[in-house]
Amino acid sequence: MNIKETTDKPSFSTNQILKFAIPSLIGLLLFVIPLPWGGGSLTIGVGYLASQFSASFGKALPGFMVYVVITSAVITLLSTIIKPKFILNSKFLKDLLIVNPLTLAIRVIAAVFAYVVLYSVTAVGFDKISDPNTGGVVVNDLFPVLATWFFFSGFFLPLLMEFGSMDYLGTLIRRFMRPLFKVPGRSAIDAIASWIGSGPVGVVITDKQYQEGYYTSKEAAIISVCFSLVSLPFAVFIASFLELSVSFIAFYGAISISSFIAAIVLPRIYPLNKKSEAYFEGVDVKINEEVPSGRSIHDWALERGIIRAEQAPSFMGIISSGLKTVADVYFSLMPIVMLLGTVSLVVAEYTPLFSTISKPLIPLFNLMKVPDASLAASATLVGFADMFLPAIFVKGSEFEITRFIIGALSFTQLIYLTETGAIILRSKIPVNFKDLLIIFLERTVITLPIIVIMAHFIY
Repeated sequence: MNIKETTDKPSFSTNQILKFAIPSLIGLLLFVIPLPWGGGSLTIGVGYLASQFSASFGKALPGFMVYVVITSAVITLLSTIIKPKFILNSKFLKDLLIVNPLTLAIRVIAAVFAYVVLYSVTAVGFDKISDPNTGGVVVNDLFPVLATWFFFSGFFLPLLMEFGSMDYLGTLIRRFMRPLFKVPGRSAIDAIASWIGSGPVGVVITDKQYQEGYYTSKEAAIISVCFSLVSLPFAVFIASFLELSVSFIAFYGAISISSFIAAIVLPRIYPLNKKSEAYFEGVDVKINEEVPSGRSIHDWALERGIIRAEQAPSFMGIISSGLKTVADVYFSLMPIVMLLGTVSLVVAEYTPLFSTISKPLIPLFNLMKVPDASLAASATLVGFADMFLPAIFVKGSEFEITRFIIGALSFTQLIYLTETGAIILRSKIPVNFKDLLIIFLERTVITLPIIVIMAHFIY
């Protein structure tokens, strides 16, 4: 039987409770709760599935994703020119494949870049694109990670989003999320999924919630640029790469504390404080975390969760939604990552842009008594292109404190064009390139002093 929202405490059947509890628990295990899957280090279920898939098929993934990008360009070009009737009659295919000239150009250029990288084309003009440190990073390092994470996330996200866990937990912790971060309680699920699991997956969750009427424009913007941190497993990798494994607890503690403070400050300053309070155009407002008088918060949260679970899609509906999500990510997002990521890395690798614009930071690092101030300054701004670049810049530094500071800062800066930035720009979330640049700089200004203080305390 269906239930309706009421100020009186309703009774629930066992089936209704199980329909809410079982998928929600599985979703939380897959996206939020880290466990030692397979006897290894703590990670979330989707991360474990992605790593296992990569271990089995990792060598084939770069080539496969290159051909996905090329296929996207060819089919988009033909569809946009010919406009077949079966595509026009499908809203999903029409939105995916019949695009504006700018999107078409991005997909075609990205296909050329991907081909050049895969086949190591070194002709004049292409050698910088096919360099292992530029296009090679995107194809060989980013593509496999994004492809696997988004594949499993596309099919399993409904367990987290559609069966009431966000409504239940969001209602319980609304009293903390709203005053601190100016966002609804349900956004805590986005935050934890991003923080522990994957920043890009967190952006996808936020974008879907925004388009479905659960967040305002301002709330979606805040969540996407304040909570979508790089995953915990990747933090372990960076710490190992920078020879900081023995200091990992302090390293991740610095990331967490400074990011927490940034998430409190950023919603209160420009540009986030100027974002619209309106909901996504054309959707009904669905969020309601207010507790009626006379009801306990737990009872109300449980009712909200069960009501949501009753409205969940069927098994075939989940499969259909997953296929569409994966197709959209592979055909729309991957070309953007290929183009923006490669161009950003070429600029970082072959031009003095980042070292030039970072010169004013050298006196600041000297003032904060950070060794290798010039190297640290260059690594600070290069993070806007890709979060792995700062670690590469300072890996050779003999000073562990410098590696600690820059490694932690590369996480807290959050916005980088090869991945999270490109995904935000591709989404419906109202954050543009200028916003991303400003927020990147603001996050740097807010988190750097905190990390430096903690580093000096440790070292």
